[in-house]
Amino acid sequence: MTTSGLFDTLLLLALPASGKSEVRHFMRNGGDEKSEQTYHLGDTVQLDDFPYVHFLRMIDEHLEALGKARIFYANEEASFTERRDWGTLLQLVNQDYIVMTHLDAPTPPAGADHLFDRIDQARTAVGAATVFDSMDTELRSLLADRLSGEADRLNREIFGRRPSSLNGKTIVIEFARGGPDGASMPLPTTYGYAYAFSQLSEAILERAAVLYIWVTPEESRRKNRARANPDDPGSILNHMCPEDVMINEYGSCDMEHLLETSDKSGTVTVDAHGRRFHLPLARFDNREDLTTFVRDDDEWQSEDVNKLEGALSDALARLWETYDTTRS
Repeated sequence: MTTSGLFDTLLLLALPASGKSEVRHFMRNGGDEKSEQTYHLGDTVQLDDFPYVHFLRMIDEHLEALGKARIFYANEEASFTERRDWGTLLQLVNQDYIVMTHLDAPTPPAGADHLFDRIDQARTAVGAATVFDSMDTELRSLLADRLSGEADRLNREIFGRRPSSLNGKTIVIEFARGGPDGASMPLPTTYGYAYAFSQLSEAILERAAVLYIWVTPEESRRKNRARANPDDPGSILNHMCPEDVMINEYGSCDMEHLLETSDKSGTVTVDAHGRRFHLPLARFDNREDLTTFVRDDDEWQSEDVNKLEGALSDALARLWETYDTTRS
């Protein structure tokens, strides 16, 4: 799968609203040749756990409307009731990654009923109870009917980007993780990137480098509020994470701790699947906002472009050096 000179798989990570999507968009600006030479980034195949977050919230909304108990969230503002569902999200991403990297594998069929089965499979992988295989048959059928349109949209959004070849491609996986405000390190199990990395498949851990976009939790909360579009809650770019979740799940971050405690410089150490992995990692410092201007394609100023390009190219050059050395 690897193309010489390009990242095979790039984990694009940060607290919410830190600039992940803007960075990804900016790195593709200027065409394939510039992206490859400046950032070691091929034509991107995008994976993200947010579409599943949104779908699980919709399941609960429909259950509540039917007079049934919620499953995943106590209310619209709460985080997961079952904390291992943070791992469930990444098990779903693992499933997507298999489809994207094994081009002879069948594309998952559309429809909510199949997605219910995938969610149960992902929950089993993290040691959480299944939900849909024990659900009343009539309720499951009614729920599947109500969610059919959203499930089909999610299927198209993810698998409609499936390439016919991986030559010259980089798979970019986005997600955000953190811990409670004021938490000490290491974060408790199921919080933060330590738990998240442990849930990624061997195939991802073997191939991935990490670009971490560094902002403070306070700045993350400010930008989260600023980007919100109530008319587009399912959008990766415009959704607003609930304030309670921002405080209790993204009030702190363990990435600096993982870097400091790694046994190999420039990487984070991940013990998973009975093995030890060293993920190359570079931080792009966005504590002084360099990325928000990217949202407005019509008004990019050369000064803003030059600052962002310089900072990104420096971070990616450092990351590539570690990545190329680690995998050789």
